[in-house]
Amino acid sequence: MTVEIVILAMIAAFLGLRLYSVLGRRAEHEEEPVPGRFEGQGANGARPGVPRQNAEAQAVSVAQRLQPLPSAVPAVERGLREIAGADRRFDAFAFVEGARSAYKMILEAYWKGDKEELRHLCDDEVYESFAGAIDAREAAGESLQNRLVRIEDSAITEAEYRSPMARITIRFRSDIASVTRDAEGSMIAGSLNDAIEAIDIWTFARNIQSAEPDWILEATDED
Repeated sequence: MTVEIVILAMIAAFLGLRLYSVLGRRAEHEEEPVPGRFEGQGANGARPGVPRQNAEAQAVSVAQRLQPLPSAVPAVERGLREIAGADRRFDAFAFVEGARSAYKMILEAYWKGDKEELRHLCDDEVYESFAGAIDAREAAGESLQNRLVRIEDSAITEAEYRSPMARITIRFRSDIASVTRDAEGSMIAGSLNDAIEAIDIWTFARNIQSAEPDWILEATDED
């Protein structure tokens, strides 16, 4: 009986060691830290210690992130791909969201007569156009009390990359409540209760080789 107990104990100990050798190594593997998105990369874009096939999979995920908007026509899609190829930070979806914010900021700065804000958001030619209109409005003793009710739609209509400049044109369709007041503050035109549809076609540009990440308004038009 004693011999059988000893044999069973040895078998149990052997199985326990085998089980630990498997589960222990698995647990240690699962607890290894996962490299962050912005940690250093090795040759060919692979992180140190990452197999080549994993690096290729990461490259595919980046390409998917840079996919253009679903509604883009072929010419626009080609332009967006060229911009994305030149600027690894570019993302078409994020660009449109940023352009919508810039659209609102520029309109509000123009309505308020904030030339300093416009100077940061527009190129020289567009800025001079806005500044001239602001000066003329002030000389007439008039002011605007406009409000952007909503942006109904924003779509990329053109995109191109001619080194080092990237340019993207967006067609904005929005509802704007517009009121013009005289020097005494009396309403002389418009209504804050009745918004009108406005269609603006704006082109934003950026020097890809510049360290500055901001796009600026380069041209404006109306449809």
